[in-house]
Amino acid sequence: MVYFFGTVYWIYYSLHHYGSISLVPSLIMVLLLSVYLSIYPAIFCSLFSAIMKKSDMPALIVAPVLWTSLEFVRSYALSGFPWSTLGYSQHNFPVFIQSADIIGIYGISFLVVAFNGALADVVIMAKRMLSRPLYSRFHTYAGWCLLFIALVANLIYGFYRLYQDRPGSAVTVAVVQGNIEQDQKWNASYQDYVTDIYKNLTLSVTGTSESGTPSPSLVVWPETSVPFVFGTDKELSEDLISFQRKLNTYLLFGSIRLKNDARDKFSNSTILLTKDGTVSYIYDKIHLVPFGEYVPLRRLFFFVNKLTVGIGDYVPGDSYARALPPFGSFGTPICYEIIFPGLVRKYYTKGGDFIVTITNDAWFGRTNAPYQHFSMAVFRAIENRKPVVRAANTGISGIIDSNGNVLKTTTLFERTAFKATFKTDKTLTFYTKYGDLFSFFCIVLSLSLVLKLRKR
Repeated sequence: MVYFFGTVYWIYYSLHHYGSISLVPSLIMVLLLSVYLSIYPAIFCSLFSAIMKKSDMPALIVAPVLWTSLEFVRSYALSGFPWSTLGYSQHNFPVFIQSADIIGIYGISFLVVAFNGALADVVIMAKRMLSRPLYSRFHTYAGWCLLFIALVANLIYGFYRLYQDRPGSAVTVAVVQGNIEQDQKWNASYQDYVTDIYKNLTLSVTGTSESGTPSPSLVVWPETSVPFVFGTDKELSEDLISFQRKLNTYLLFGSIRLKNDARDKFSNSTILLTKDGTVSYIYDKIHLVPFGEYVPLRRLFFFVNKLTVGIGDYVPGDSYARALPPFGSFGTPICYEIIFPGLVRKYYTKGGDFIVTITNDAWFGRTNAPYQHFSMAVFRAIENRKPVVRAANTGISGIIDSNGNVLKTTTLFERTAFKATFKTDKTLTFYTKYGDLFSFFCIVLSLSLVLKLRKR
């Protein structure tokens, strides 16, 4: 509970400041979420303890198999919440995490827990020596040897990937960070003000700069950056298109969109305009945020309606579509979606060149959430070997290459724009092709350990 409350405490900020919930109840709600998340390590501890007491298996095998299985289940159960996954602790250790393109983020968690299991085995084996025969220690010695081989192989693979030259073409993009106040964003009197900010920032980074950086092929604005319903508010939509035609570049932006001309069915969408202002790509967010973008089981949770004030209920999309401009194809996971590795890979099972993710982390103020959110994008880049372009309303915006190296970042609550050049990557990784096969393998092993425990 301490671990989860310490890593997701920032949820209180959006509940308290934007959800009309007072401080104490908002903290209690985060505590209740921490209680739920704590169920998974509680199950882990219970199973681990029982197995270790009744078998000679070393902790460095039992612990990571159980932990990885439960971490994977937590990422999908009840809509899923894969935040605080242990592997993310290694995001600043690029050599160690390159194998994520095979075993995914959960495989990195496996290695972290396995190493700690090996340390635990030193204590556990000392106790076993007093009560068990000599041959019972064989599993531990064998496990240490396997772990050593696995870690060395992981590092060798990491160096190989980091210094491997993969083919790709250079693309220059411009990222705009508007830094618009969340409580003013949808105020009708601020519509022109917000739009002008994005226009002026965009004009500051289009064209060839004095340093020789070429004009961007793509300009990226953040999630719901336009303060109107694109396509429905005709005058404002036409004004944006007119501005776009003068840029001589593609413009990608986030907007609320009315679906199929229905009165109350809105989507949180990404829209791409070509150089002539034509809409060439629309993506509707698939994985919506519970109690943020919609209220699940609304009849049951009628008392939490205030959580969605200023947001409303959205309708999820159903297509993992990629944009196909001439400079490279890309998917556009929106905000929360980038934390789901299984979702992001679905854009690229048939190819692709890079990832563009747009978000609005203004909901979480100056907490740790934006930093945690950005670190997760590092793993999506490695898992799929696709550079990531990230545009965030209040930060952190940036560029990550396909090895997980951060090429450019902005600071929080900074009104800025930048352009940068990165190299596309068409690599189709094992993880992209087959997904969390390693996690399924751990689940099978976990079930076999539990069944064996029941027999004993």
